[in-house]
Amino acid sequence: MNNSVSNTGRLLWAGLRALLVLTLVTGVIYPLAVTGIAQALFHDKANGSEIKADGKVVGSSLIGQQGYSLDYFQPRPANGLGQNSVNTQYKLILSGATNRSADNPELVTWVKEAKAKVVKDNSTADYTVRPSQVPADAVTSSGSGLDPDISPAYADLQVHRVAEKNGLTVAEVQKLVDEHTTGRTLGFIGEPRVNVLELNIALKALAAKS
Repeated sequence: MNNSVSNTGRLLWAGLRALLVLTLVTGVIYPLAVTGIAQALFHDKANGSEIKADGKVVGSSLIGQQGYSLDYFQPRPANGLGQNSVNTQYKLILSGATNRSADNPELVTWVKEAKAKVVKDNSTADYTVRPSQVPADAVTSSGSGLDPDISPAYADLQVHRVAEKNGLTVAEVQKLVDEHTTGRTLGFIGEPRVNVLELNIALKALAAKS
């Protein structure tokens, strides 16, 4: 009987020690080590790839923002992602694709309406946008709906409107777009892209100087 109690006690103590050691290693030491390495080697990425303007964090280079006025470059659409119907007291931020097929009548209508709006919004007194100039990313949301980038073609399409709205020359705004165009990763992965938030911050600074 005594031996049985003694063995049980030793097993309980061994289990408790294993729990404490694993908790210390996996719950304290490992997270601290990973966090320390990330902060030391990848400080910007570890903190969310923050973008700052006027000394304040205004967003992340990884997450697109909506709601820009026509004075600024517009991002990809983010409609069709659904609505919060569970608790209407709060407006949830949803991400995801529309899951509609390319020949879905509703999606086709959205694209046609979006294209007409892009043509109308970006045509100026001395520049008319043709429907054939409108790239796909100007009228469709990304898979997540949170794409922070647009194609150089869509950025170029907006240059005349942005220049007119801000009292800048087309050449000045085009130069800004060119400076903020990122090529393919490693020269062959992905497509050239323009980060909308970073471009609009630079635009605001340029407009303030003029």
